[in-house]
Formats: sequence, structure tokens, C-alpha cells
Amino acid sequence: MLSEDELHLLLAIRQTGSLSRAAAQLGKAPSTISHAARQLENRLDALLFDRRRYRLQLTPAGALLALEAERIQQDAHRLTRRVKQVARGWEDRLSICTDEIFEFETLLPLIRDFDALDSGVHLRFSHEVLGGTWEALREGRADLVIGATNEPPSMADLHWRELGRMDWLFAVSPRHALAKAKEPLQAETVQKHRSVVVGDSSRHKGERSYGVLGGQPSLAVPSMRAKILAQCEGLGVGWLPAQRVQPLIKSGQLVAKRVEQAREPNVLYIGWRSPGEAGSEGQALRWWLDKLADPRLAQRLLEGRAT
Repeated sequence: MLSEDELHLLLAIRQTGSLSRAAAQLGKAPSTISHAARQLENRLDALLFDRRRYRLQLTPAGALLALEAERIQQDAHRLTRRVKQVARGWEDRLSICTDEIFEFETLLPLIRDFDALDSGVHLRFSHEVLGGTWEALREGRADLVIGATNEPPSMADLHWRELGRMDWLFAVSPRHALAKAKEPLQAETVQKHRSVVVGDSSRHKGERSYGVLGGQPSLAVPSMRAKILAQCEGLGVGWLPAQRVQPLIKSGQLVAKRVEQAREPNVLYIGWRSPGEAGSEGQALRWWLDKLADPRLAQRLLEGRAT
């Protein structure tokens, strides 16, 4: 392991190509720098400096030593910062899983605000669908889930609260056959047309879909955004988040239809795990929980608005 003085010596010689200039850069006498260079070579039993040329250079062994020593020093500095960070109550990293029913863009202002804290916490975002969101929390792939649907599961150390209510509209493209169909739409009428669904991402439970009638053909897509686009294109029908698609209804890109069997609203949840009581979380998790308690933010999330 190199001392900081030895590392600075290697880097100064690599940068300046001269013992005298390296000495000036380090604020030491050239004889001191020359002696230190010899001592380092003797200690490692390796030729580190090529003194045969006009410009002093590192040998391949010296260049490798300087590169690796610099990397180790940076790692050591990063480790020191992380240790101090955790000692101040900040987590090393925070994994956040959102249900894909939300647009990721809605979280960008929050991420910018969090970055301004300069906490050093590494954020990791992922998204899941339906049961996959709670599953990510259960399996430790997430520290915080946002927008989970269904009732919170029975889980050790689980804390949760309601985020908001998602209302649904049955919508079709104005070019679709159901656009001009008599209302309210009967189940047997809807059943004849393909439904667009977002597949459950749960790894361990049977795949679930909402709003699909028995025997109804379906088109499975990877996200709610994809579902909205597919229905705008007339590739199928189905239930869409009411708050989010209102602009598309107003612009005529989608037509809202009344149906005989309306879909009940979904309650969306925030969930997190904590070894103690709620309120004993790390500073990063607590910051996100405090922000998500703002009803105006919850409304923006439901509407798919970043601001």
C-alpha cells in the first residue's frame, strides 16, 4: 500500500516529467524527491522511473502502480465519505419501486430536490406492475414502493399509508367500433372486442389483469403508457386512469363510454419496511415519505404531471 506522499510523488512525476518540476509542485527540494523515488523503488524492488530520457517518465510498472494507487485512494475517499454519511443518519443507498401506473417523469422534480441535499445517498429506481410492486418490497428489492395497488400484504416490519384513489374510465379510439355503440355498453358487447391489458409482473403469483371479461381476447403490453397508446390507435379497449386521460378525452383522441358494469376505483398505497416503529427510518427514506405526504404531489402523480 502506498502512502499519500508516495502517491503524490508518482502523480507529480507523471504530470511534470521532471524531478525539479515535481519537487516544485510538491513544495519540496529536488534532492528530497529523488531520494523518495529511490526509496520507493527499493521498497517495491521494481524500476518505476525511466531516467534515460530527457523527460522523466514512469516505466510500465510505475504507470500501473500510479493508476492502481490512484484508484485505491479514490475508493478509500469514497468509503470514508460513505461511512460519515451513514454515521449522520443517511442511508448508503435507497431503492424505490414505483407501480408503472405512474409516469417516471412525475418524480424528476423530487429527484432534483433530493440531489440538492447533497446527502451522498445513491438512488435506485425500478418499476413493477400490480402484485410485483408489493413483492419487490417483500423480497428486499425495494426500500420504498409508491403506487402499490391491492390491500397491503401481511409482512414483517411493513408500514404503509394511502396515497390516493385512482378512478377509471372505459375508453376507446374514435375509430373503434364501440365508439358509436349504444350506452351503457353491455358485458356481452364488450366481450366481443379485444382488451388491452398491462401484465402483472409478480414472479410468484398467477398473472392477474383487471377489467377483462371471461373469454375476452386480450393484448398484453408492458406499461400503462403503452396501453393508452394502443387504445388511442384502436388496437383494443379497456379501462384507463381517469385523471391521466382526461386531456385525451377532451382532444378527441379517446372516447369515454359508459358501461353496464363500472370498475371500482383503486386505492393506491405507499409502503416501506422499517425495523422499528414508523418514524425510525433513515433520513433519505424519511425525506421521501414527508414529500409524498403532500396531497398536491399525490394529485400530480395521479394525473401524470411533472409540475
